[in-house]
Amino acid sequence: MMTMETIKRHDTGPAVEDVQQRLAIVGLLDEDEVDGVFGERTASAVWAFCEHACLPVSDEVTDKVWSALVDASFQLGDRTLYLRMPHFHGQDVLELQGALGALGFACGETDGIFGAFTELALRKFQLNLGLPSDGIAGAYTYAALRNLHHSWEGKEAVHGSSHLGFARAADVLERNALCLFGTKEFTRSVASRMSNLALATSPASKIVSADSLLVAPDSSMLLVHIVLPDENTAPSVPRVSYEGEETLALRLETAIGVAEESAPSRIAVELTGTAWGDAGEGRSAQHFAITLLDALCSALS
Repeated sequence: MMTMETIKRHDTGPAVEDVQQRLAIVGLLDEDEVDGVFGERTASAVWAFCEHACLPVSDEVTDKVWSALVDASFQLGDRTLYLRMPHFHGQDVLELQGALGALGFACGETDGIFGAFTELALRKFQLNLGLPSDGIAGAYTYAALRNLHHSWEGKEAVHGSSHLGFARAADVLERNALCLFGTKEFTRSVASRMSNLALATSPASKIVSADSLLVAPDSSMLLVHIVLPDENTAPSVPRVSYEGEETLALRLETAIGVAEESAPSRIAVELTGTAWGDAGEGRSAQHFAITLLDALCSALS
């Protein structure tokens, strides 16, 4: 196998400029320093990149440094990703795994390698969005992720079983009118996140939070009161405990059936924990929003 010629101090030309552009992408050079001349600033940036990438420190670009730099400079959407041998790897794969994980589709280890677990998580994400479930991250998949960016950017992966997801077919979201509300900071946050997820999935969604509702909910809406264990609800309102995620959808379906016999239709869902940091392992507001919306849509489908 041929190896590339090392790029080093005092070199000039397109190869140096390519290195500099990639160093700029990863934040180690300023754009105005991309000039095609391998000087001291470029050498310092290469040294810093090697340290960050856990490579033997050097101020020269060998084939290994170049390969790592190329991987690091790929951003989500730059290329089509799919399962192949050797596996795709790089920053874009890492971002894809992070997005899928934060949306509830566990990829296994978040390692920047597009392996079988990542493909499986991607297929489930695509299926739940009504996209072709081909395991290929292409234009439609990237567009869907961009639409949902506020739901995953800066968020940690939801911990739990690998099938967690927000399987919300558009017809379910558009056919059923729900008003989600809470009276405490934590539960209001969960309601708001659920509404945002639903609207990002389908702009015609009728699932909204009370905070975003401009008028009073009408009689056709199912009111979903999200509560914590220390909150009381009326005895006539069916109250479903979040505990036991595997049967949550079935219990919600039963509660909704009972609630529809009254006007206005209303159920309560009791979450686990009493504060942001006291909700059990992995159970952030984002986790509750994803899994509860998934269960509600399964119950209504």
